[in-house]
Amino acid sequence: MKKKRRLFWQLYPSFLIIIAISVAAVIWYSSNSLQQFLLNRTTAVLEERALILEKLVAGYFAPIDVKSIDLVCKEIGSLSSTRITIILPSGQVIGDSQKNPDLMESHLDRPEVKNALTNITGISTRYSKTLRKKMMYVAIPVKEKSKIIAVLRTSIPIISLDNELKSIRIRIIFGGLIAALFVAGISFIFSRRMSRPLEKMKQGADYFARGDLTKKLNISGSEEMEGLAQAMNHMAVQLDERINIIIQQRNELEAVFSSMIEGVIALDSEEYVLSVNQAAAGMFKIDSDKSRGRSIYEVIRNSELHKFVKKALSDKKPEQDDIIIEHQGEQILHTYSTPICDAQKNPIGILLVLNDVTQLRRLENMRQDFVANVSHEIKTPLTAIKGFVETLIHNPFDDLNEVRRFLNIIEKHVNRLHAIIEDLLNLSRLEQENDTNLIKLEKRQINSVLKTAISICMERAAKKSIQIEFSCDKGITAKIDPTLLEQAVVNLIDNAIKYSNIDSTIHVKAFSTETETIICVKDHGIGISKEHFGRLFERFYRVDKSRSRKLGGTGLGLAIVKHIVKVHKGHIVIKSIPGKGSTFMIHLPFRQ
Repeated sequence: MKKKRRLFWQLYPSFLIIIAISVAAVIWYSSNSLQQFLLNRTTAVLEERALILEKLVAGYFAPIDVKSIDLVCKEIGSLSSTRITIILPSGQVIGDSQKNPDLMESHLDRPEVKNALTNITGISTRYSKTLRKKMMYVAIPVKEKSKIIAVLRTSIPIISLDNELKSIRIRIIFGGLIAALFVAGISFIFSRRMSRPLEKMKQGADYFARGDLTKKLNISGSEEMEGLAQAMNHMAVQLDERINIIIQQRNELEAVFSSMIEGVIALDSEEYVLSVNQAAAGMFKIDSDKSRGRSIYEVIRNSELHKFVKKALSDKKPEQDDIIIEHQGEQILHTYSTPICDAQKNPIGILLVLNDVTQLRRLENMRQDFVANVSHEIKTPLTAIKGFVETLIHNPFDDLNEVRRFLNIIEKHVNRLHAIIEDLLNLSRLEQENDTNLIKLEKRQINSVLKTAISICMERAAKKSIQIEFSCDKGITAKIDPTLLEQAVVNLIDNAIKYSNIDSTIHVKAFSTETETIICVKDHGIGISKEHFGRLFERFYRVDKSRSRKLGGTGLGLAIVKHIVKVHKGHIVIKSIPGKGSTFMIHLPFRQ
């Protein structure tokens, strides 16, 4: 790219060129005019001399006195420093102030002589072969009674005229150069005065371009320059105010976007990313800054989202749908789109708002499962009770043993209903008390709590010849609610008994670390696959539904354990290998 020149170096050289052309033109015109003036003046002098001499020699032509004519030419020529020549119409030279006429050739072919013979004053400037000099000739006709009897010619060397003209030209050139230098200096000052305000404006514009809008232009000079400087200063103030407003609005908008838990993605009509907030970047594990200006297909690899974007752009109306993404597990994003419009209400893109509804959908599924399970768990014993009661009412039995058997079955199902309702009430109470912080935790030794829980379960363990081994130092303490912790451990031991083989062993152990107390219940039963770990503590969730119902569980035991541990600000961990047994560990922190 050609380098741009400063304004000064565009103005000043232009002025110098104009000055040089002007001075050269003046010198040329003056020299030519002076030369022409001198030539005209010399011609006039020679013609005057010829006219004066004509009167002197006119008397020597009647008859012609060649010697007298030649003598007059030589005397007058020496006195006036002028060469004088008299030529007859035949071209013969009869008098010459510098040469012998007899030795001179015919001058009939001389241009000035030809003109004089036609009754015109002849003027000619040429090189003289006789004198070997450049000469100026002026010839006039000598008449007698209107008849041309001779031609009188005067001439002088032009070398003196050339020398004088040369001297004058030198003085003109010298004067022209002095004038050119003077004008060049004035042009320099003028160019600087013109370019300096513009350079200051350029510097000010550079400051403005770099964002320094507080810089003021102080330019004096012409009214136009001062007006332009004031206009630029006013423009800078307005720009600064508007930019500050835009920055403030942008910061507020970014703060809103950043603080939103919903993901927000703005796309143009060509499906290129305009903006991504931090929440959306976290959902899709992308860099929000690097995403701008790139296609949504490059940034996010999700076919469901791509289809949703295409539909939203083509329909140009709000859309919503659930989109599933896979990032360390399945996530469900409820996506809502709305068109982005310009000032003329023309669609120029779409805005996507994404809500992570994974937990909500999971809770909805859990609620649906809970309702279905509660209905099933309650309906099964109610159906049995209803059936046996109707049988007893409509078919009286004489055999009391048969009636007693029916009543025992009814009692069993009533007890099951009571257990389910009791567990549901316990769960409800735990949730309510946890929300309102009604449960008070005290620092207590857990040895006695664990022993009581084991003693409650010993009868059921004895029926399957299961041994319960216990290990806990008396000094181990934790902030607990003894009744609730006892219930949690009873539920864990009861589960271990249900799913352990006959003649096996259950280990109940408690120990402390620097930050928490840990209670372990370990069995050597059927174990649990890892795929069930995530839902194991849901209400009515059963790993093996048929086996669990045969064993008489309500399906709420582990859910109660989870809520009790949650009340104690702790957590529960499962370790299990199918066919080899399971270990449940309750972690109770010291600081709660």
